[in-house]
Amino acid sequence: MKRLRVTHSTGYRYGGEVSASYNEARMLPASGARQLVLHSALDVEPVSSHHQYTDYWGTRVLAFDVLNPHRELTLTATSLVEVLDAEHDAVHGGEHAPGPLGWEAFAEAVARSGECVQQLRQTPLTEPPASLVALAASVAGGAGDPCTVAHAIAAAIGEAMTYESGVTGVRTTAREAWEARGGVCQDIAHVAIGALRSAGIPARYVSGYLHPKADAAVGETVVGESHAWVEWFCGGWHGYDPTNGVGIGDRHVRVGHGRDYADVAPLRGVYSGAAGSELFVSVSITREA
Repeated sequence: MKRLRVTHSTGYRYGGEVSASYNEARMLPASGARQLVLHSALDVEPVSSHHQYTDYWGTRVLAFDVLNPHRELTLTATSLVEVLDAEHDAVHGGEHAPGPLGWEAFAEAVARSGECVQQLRQTPLTEPPASLVALAASVAGGAGDPCTVAHAIAAAIGEAMTYESGVTGVRTTAREAWEARGGVCQDIAHVAIGALRSAGIPARYVSGYLHPKADAAVGETVVGESHAWVEWFCGGWHGYDPTNGVGIGDRHVRVGHGRDYADVAPLRGVYSGAAGSELFVSVSITREA
């Protein structure tokens, strides 16, 4: 187990004075099966009217309006989270994991779950090209239960793609990223989700943070990053980080999940005023225990 302090600053610098902006932020983690949130806060500058709620997928949201003229919008989220080590589930041979479902029982379980049914549907960001569908079908055609097949598909996607920053954007689709065989974690997650769904396995997009240094000393602050990975259903929800080829462990802090990036974007909104804007982002992570 690690105790991590995450500071995430982001916002917009506008090309001129903005008269009003209306925004939603999804930057605060929630306690769950493998993490405990000890503290979290989100500060907004300029001061704004706001309210908090939990969205349909269970992600914490701060909705806020800035109705005074401003040239910059800055959000700073600070969280202190205790995170468990690598998952021990049916895929990785966990001691207390339930036995894997056979395909017939798996199909029945999926049909009974509203979220599973929704997470089987492709979105414009996850729609896979024919070559990706063929790869997933080839992997799924081998012997194995749904958990084993899902893990094999996600691992195959991670091995087939190269992490490359600056070559894609937030609107890049799985089709485009797969054709390039490269992109950032968001793109690799979309490709993996598209492949899993094409094989009949419900899959969802997870947003959060990754501590980049496995052996960081207590008290050491490092430059971190927003991160994305995938979860699939095979009797329960299991996570995997295809960008790094690892299970979800004590370096991953989860913020939320959805069908794709659009459901869990850290910050989005609209504004009235200057024609242009520049997004800025910084993340720092300190291991405190």
